[in-house]
Amino acid sequence: MNVELLKRLCESHGVAGREDRVRAVVAEELRPLVDELRVDVLGNLIGSKRGNGGPRVMIAGHMDEIGFLVKHIDDRGFLRLQPVGGFDPRVLVAQRVVVHGFAGGEHRGVVQPAAKPIHLLDPAEIKPPKLEELFVDVGMPADRVRAAIEVGDMVTLDRTLETVGDTVVSKALDDRLGVYVMIEAVRAMSGTRAEVLAVATTQEEVGLRGATTSGYALEPDIVVALDVTLAGDYPGGPDEQAVTRLGNGAAIKVMDSSQITPPKLLRHLRDLAEEHGIRYQLEILPRGGTDAGAVQRSRAGVASITISMPTRYVHTVNEMANQEDIDACVALVARFLEDAGSRDYGYDQP
Repeated sequence: MNVELLKRLCESHGVAGREDRVRAVVAEELRPLVDELRVDVLGNLIGSKRGNGGPRVMIAGHMDEIGFLVKHIDDRGFLRLQPVGGFDPRVLVAQRVVVHGFAGGEHRGVVQPAAKPIHLLDPAEIKPPKLEELFVDVGMPADRVRAAIEVGDMVTLDRTLETVGDTVVSKALDDRLGVYVMIEAVRAMSGTRAEVLAVATTQEEVGLRGATTSGYALEPDIVVALDVTLAGDYPGGPDEQAVTRLGNGAAIKVMDSSQITPPKLLRHLRDLAEEHGIRYQLEILPRGGTDAGAVQRSRAGVASITISMPTRYVHTVNEMANQEDIDACVALVARFLEDAGSRDYGYDQP
């Protein structure tokens, strides 16, 4: 796999509504692969590749990562945070962040809970942290903080992408992995009758907003969302709740709380995987959704499915995915784009 591209994507900072840096990387990669490239009102990057009488196929991966905005600067220069996306506060204590100041500077800081030092706490006082108790210390007095940082500035996690054994580990694999798979699948595909609409969407983590508008405007016949999913194959939960497992291949989604895949579309993806020797696993996610759930309900409805990258420790600073699973996702999406239009996914008429 192209680890260098994934590293560039993951280490570009961009929470919902502030995806500019990520969009620049995606545009650079997509431009030579498509016939037209444009940005819409919500900041979605749309690459169009002309077809030859086939269906309009939208593939979508979201650019935004979970992060924060500065919501308050106190008299001592400490920053309070507004979450942009869902966090487990247990994984945030003592993490390093980057505060992207309005004046253009980047300021490293440390996240800490508003509590006494552990040395001074009675055991009965030790409790799990709450998001509203967290603050960022950027190591400067208040006057210098206010000269460089203001309410609304973006705050992102300060983590690089690293290879660890057979995996990659980084912040923002959710969903830079999906964007990566989209780019590499368009690059890997050969001829197709389909019109391919490669969309790097915005604001997924706060309500699938970019997918909602782009799906409505583009009027696809089929949508394939590309996102991570839970791999619970580690200590702490029962085997039946693992959802997916690292190393078992691409995850073809049966359903999540936002969409149920049409049976004929699900069968098509499974048949392609088996025909081309692509390792896969079936996924049912009890809670959570993807861009497919938003596009599915646009206009008169769209046949929708999600191809997922199994990922451990989702929505933490160290998300982990297997490189062979990622390659399997690229191959499966590329083969589907080549074969799109060969089957109908409609339900039988009475």
